[in-house]
Amino acid sequence: MNRLAQFVFRRKGGKGWHWTDIVTWVWLIGGLVVMFGPAVWLVGSSFKSPAALAEFPPTILPYVTQKAAVAGYDKALDLYEVTTADGGKTVLAEVRRIGIVSQMVDPDKPGEIIKVKISDRVPVRQMHFSTDNYTEPFTHFDFVRYLWNSVFVTVTATLITLVVNSMAAFALSKYEFRGRTLAMLLILATLMVPLSVIMVPLYSIVSALGLFNSLWGVILPTVATPTGVFILRQYMLTIPDELIDAARMDKASEWQIYWRIVLPLTAPALAVLAIFSVVWRWNDFLWPLIVLSRKELYTLQVGLSIYSGELNVQWHFILAMTVVTMIPVVLVFIFLQRFITTGIAGTGLK
Repeated sequence: MNRLAQFVFRRKGGKGWHWTDIVTWVWLIGGLVVMFGPAVWLVGSSFKSPAALAEFPPTILPYVTQKAAVAGYDKALDLYEVTTADGGKTVLAEVRRIGIVSQMVDPDKPGEIIKVKISDRVPVRQMHFSTDNYTEPFTHFDFVRYLWNSVFVTVTATLITLVVNSMAAFALSKYEFRGRTLAMLLILATLMVPLSVIMVPLYSIVSALGLFNSLWGVILPTVATPTGVFILRQYMLTIPDELIDAARMDKASEWQIYWRIVLPLTAPALAVLAIFSVVWRWNDFLWPLIVLSRKELYTLQVGLSIYSGELNVQWHFILAMTVVTMIPVVLVFIFLQRFITTGIAGTGLK
């Protein structure tokens, strides 16, 4: 631990601060805030009540106003710290607010109404985590079904994507045939075609195949990706052709070469593509919204739209379920992140 502290806090100027030390610390701290600040705010806000979310200025941690039971009132009243005329502080409970004047009572002497300007009072607050934001969507709405649909679509689409793209990359990298370069250029050219251009014909094909209102209609149109073919092809080019020739001399079939030799050696690039595919499919909203119209088939991203009404948006539920949707992607990244550097670094070696 001492060596780690020495490494982190070492300075270029020795004992004094060099200007590069200051720039480095400002840059690192600023980057840390920019990268993780929104995530911290999201997690903290997901435990807030609707009233706490509407407060300005906003707070990172979830706070609520303390309440107290006062004799003569059916409901618990909010507590406020009031500044008196002589500059002292006292805690009163608010009965009602009329304009800029608050009618308050002393919890120990509730018989007398005290009028206080709202500028002279500060709420007595305490930290409170609204766990109902997480439990209620699963009890009153079918979010377990939406979660399962998203897991099924993501896992199935990712597996098919890895197989289809790796087959195409194997053919384009290890087979010599006329038009191979042209085929690769055509695949890369599709990167410039946005989804909005092919949405109508793609919808017509899905409808003609009877995949409308089916999870397979969400999965199959997106399994072949030019990005995946490019990443895997560039990585497979680094595999020596002599290794494949030796396997053919040992009477190995083309399928055995692909499955037992090429795929294991391409594991880092496959891991990178798997991460990309999981993020793409898990966060996809537009295409599932178009294909699916039955609520029991909704994915998690489409299911979140339930809380976005025309006149009312239930932000506390949306934020909580957004945190839930982040968990699988974060777990996949944690388990596969060690392959990212290896896979990307090996993509352009040849």
